[in-house]
Amino acid sequence: MRKFKIPNMGALLAFEAAARHQSFTYAARELFLTESAISRQIATLEASLGVRLFVRAKQRVVLTRAGRLYSTQVRRALENLDRDTLSIIAHGSGGSYLELAVLPTFASQWLIPRLKDFYARCPEVRVNMGARTGIFSFEESHFEAAIHYGKPTWPGAAADYLFGEEVVPVCAPALLGKAVRKPHELLAYPLLHSTTRPDGWSRWFGALGVEDHGTMQGDRYELHTMLISAAAAGLGIALVPKFFVDGREAQLGVVVPYAVPAAAREAMRDDAAYYLVYPTELSHSKPLEAFREWLLGQAREYAEAQQ
Repeated sequence: MRKFKIPNMGALLAFEAAARHQSFTYAARELFLTESAISRQIATLEASLGVRLFVRAKQRVVLTRAGRLYSTQVRRALENLDRDTLSIIAHGSGGSYLELAVLPTFASQWLIPRLKDFYARCPEVRVNMGARTGIFSFEESHFEAAIHYGKPTWPGAAADYLFGEEVVPVCAPALLGKAVRKPHELLAYPLLHSTTRPDGWSRWFGALGVEDHGTMQGDRYELHTMLISAAAAGLGIALVPKFFVDGREAQLGVVVPYAVPAAAREAMRDDAAYYLVYPTELSHSKPLEAFREWLLGQAREYAEAQQ
């Protein structure tokens, strides 16, 4: 068995605090130690590594290049250990859990309202969720799976198709001076954009045969919740996934100013969709298998209901 070469935990905690504060004094206050104790811990760590982590300059300490690199790695390792410890405490000795990265609005508007059904079917599995809006490295995170929107390409991961995305324009009722009968009439109003779908309006108008005049201009928002809020505030017209607002327009303070004909909706479809992605080596994980089977069933039911 490989023997891990891990420094003393006290020395690592002292180093992380000193590196973060760039001060032995503040590190000592945070850890309820004396400054000399922090200094000894750092000296012991430097001796065991054979590397200088700090340069002492007059009344202050400065991280060396090696110290900056090591501080980032140590902080990440301590954060992971802290999170995993809290997870074990929270879950006790029974059951298992899945660490899931998910798009924030997708989680709040689609996944979480359905999660009670999963827990009823699989009470031994719990799902911990964290927000991610783009592709990341599973190796450098604690996540075991992710729900991703885009193309089915994720390095080192398998991808299961969930469903495509139908978008609708939304705005505050007071924004419209008159009823919108043709899609090009929306160009008279400010267009609000999603940073994750920067060409959304351009593709939407293109599918409806409207020439692309200034459709890329306008404010941009990272999350769909932000887009919907901006639209409700009268800042412009936003293009958002239909399931985020369907049946909740009055509650959200928005209206759909133009309904896309069914034939045009088909023309808007591409291979950008929602996918469940996960590292291939975790494909036989029991919590992931249970969640995957349930999620694919829910996605299938939802897609069939939209047809």
